[in-house]
Amino acid sequence: MIAGITGRVGQPLTIAGYANDYDRRICAVQFSLDDGETWTTYETPNTVPDKNLYWRFEYTPEQPGNYQLLVRSVNEDGVASPIPAAIDFTVS
Repeated sequence: MIAGITGRVGQPLTIAGYANDYDRRICAVQFSLDDGETWTTYETPNTVPDKNLYWRFEYTPEQPGNYQLLVRSVNEDGVASPIPAAIDFTVS
C-alpha cells in the first residue's frame, strides 16, 4: 500500500506507477475506486515483455474524504494481476 498522497476537491490529482508481468506483454491497466466492484480498462498497445510499463491515472475528486485506488495489469493472455496495488489518498 502506498500512502501520503493528498489532493483538493475540484483539482486534478495524478497518480502514477509501474507495472510488469515478467515474460508476458501487458496489454491493459485497470483502475478501480470502489474496492474492485468495477474496473475501468485502459489498453496499452505496443508494449513488450520484460519491460516495465509506466501508467498514469488522473482523477478530479468531487468530494473530500479518504480514497483508495486499486490498480492491476492485464497480460496478453487476458489474465489480470491477482493482487492489485492499493494506493490510498486523501482529498480536502
